[in-house]
Amino acid sequence: MTTVPSIDAEAETVPTGEETKTPRRRTRVSGIDRALQILDHLHQTETPGTAYAIAKAIGAPLSTTYAIIDDLVERNMLTQKADNTVWLGPRLYHYGLAYAHSLDFLSAATHQMHEVCRAVDETVQVCGRDGDHMVVLAMADGPGHFRVTSEVGTRVPLNWTASGRLLVGHLPENERLELFREGARTSPTKRAETDPAVLARLSRGALEDRLSVQISETDFLVSCVASPICDRNGECRATISIVLPEHKVVEDQERYANVVREASEKVERVLGWRGP
Repeated sequence: MTTVPSIDAEAETVPTGEETKTPRRRTRVSGIDRALQILDHLHQTETPGTAYAIAKAIGAPLSTTYAIIDDLVERNMLTQKADNTVWLGPRLYHYGLAYAHSLDFLSAATHQMHEVCRAVDETVQVCGRDGDHMVVLAMADGPGHFRVTSEVGTRVPLNWTASGRLLVGHLPENERLELFREGARTSPTKRAETDPAVLARLSRGALEDRLSVQISETDFLVSCVASPICDRNGECRATISIVLPEHKVVEDQERYANVVREASEKVERVLGWRGP
């Protein structure tokens, strides 16, 4: 088995778009750290990239980046396309599946997700947090013609979604403020709140109410009703949310609110995080 070596880039240059640059001393970075930087970059940008573009983005020597990418491609951690761009490989998918299967809460939440989907005939999601983004962990499509654009693995800024606010509601106020200062973004509809202080207050209140509702903040005419799945310490580990047309929430919000609250509480009871 080939081991990715540690890298001392003292005599190498980081690509800058120019042919040559005066070499400058850099701190020592291990091969595994560089590999993770490459994977993280692809995950965050959600698009394939060339070795040159990746090296420039992560501030790594081009020769080092080429060598690590070659190793990752050989091990199916990355795939190389015909245009020489690279993307996440199938081996990562299998790791992700194994990790998902190890999460008891996700199994219990997925079961309730399907129960809710059958009860309301709408798309239902289980969502978690990935830094300053919300990520869709599981999804059950409703039987109707209404479809949401997100799929499993979709990441959106926390401030765009009902689930995003719930997922950070348990954090200390200063941490919530910092997260929203750094991560709040203007949504496509321009309706999502971006003020960090307002978002910090709304997220805490939503967690206390065990309910968060957003109407057309991410996509026009698309709304979401979500409830948190909290562990014994009161930390929001995930959410269950119903994604549906705006007019249905306006007409009968209480119905959908009761359904998601009941579902999230059932998950907590199954996992022993809530009393009977």
